[in-house]
Amino acid sequence: MPELPDVVVYCESLDRFYTGKRIRRIDLKSPFLVRTIAPDLFEAEGRRVLGFRRLGKRIVWELEDELFLVVHLMIAGRFHRKKPGARPKGKTDLAALHFTEGCEDAPPDGDIVDTLFLTEASPKKRASVHVVLGEPGLDAHQPGGLEVLDATRDQFAAALRKENHTVKRSLTTPRLFSGIGNAYSDEILLAARLSPLKTTKRLTDEEVERLYHAVRQTLTEWTDRFRQQTGDAFPEKVTAFRPEMAVHGKFGKPCPVCATPVERIRYASNETNYCRTCQTGGKLLSDRTLSRYLSREEQLASRNQQPDDA
Repeated sequence: MPELPDVVVYCESLDRFYTGKRIRRIDLKSPFLVRTIAPDLFEAEGRRVLGFRRLGKRIVWELEDELFLVVHLMIAGRFHRKKPGARPKGKTDLAALHFTEGCEDAPPDGDIVDTLFLTEASPKKRASVHVVLGEPGLDAHQPGGLEVLDATRDQFAAALRKENHTVKRSLTTPRLFSGIGNAYSDEILLAARLSPLKTTKRLTDEEVERLYHAVRQTLTEWTDRFRQQTGDAFPEKVTAFRPEMAVHGKFGKPCPVCATPVERIRYASNETNYCRTCQTGGKLLSDRTLSRYLSREEQLASRNQQPDDA
């Protein structure tokens, strides 16, 4: 699932390519993509794009007359630039947005100059678009989590200790922290030298301090790295598994800090990766240990293979 670094760069790239352009036409291949009835998605046709913003892991398109498209890519949703005028035909294609120039003297039915596909490489269609009218309507899509890059250490500590969960679960709970998911939480916890299963109420002040700086450093470094990799192009290879990652997706490979093989805890379609030398004092964590910390709702979500989808 695209997390804060990926979503930030998506917003920056979308802004660079599409702000100021006008949506000429929308080809909707998968009606299930749209989760609202009114306003209608096709009311976006003919409107100029004013900008983009991030709400947690959601990408908000701001159009003329306070119409907003709130896009949640979920696990497998992605954006792809295509040849102008291309039509969605493949199994993974959900919709295509066609753009014309948006200057004042450009005709609303002018030539299509750019086309953007929304795709989802999964048979379980979870990506969504909500059409919202007015700024107040966006409040329902605001998860409410703390923006750590804008927060003080005390604000971070208060959010972390607000509920007693495992550190892993707290970091990935959208109402507590904004934009952090399964992948980057693994990287953060290695940098902080903390077990993913340590409960937040048991964290010392020094551990909270380490975690605060690890979150900020990890998210900032990965956002900058993704920007550099993308350059002036459009981000076409957004993935939760990157070769430069230290532990996420690296089960059995050496930890870059101490060379101990990376361990994992698997649950449903998700997994947690960690280094037992750097994070747990040599202790091997058990899947059943994790399950005891999962709430009833999380266990049901895991059985439906929908972890970390907020």
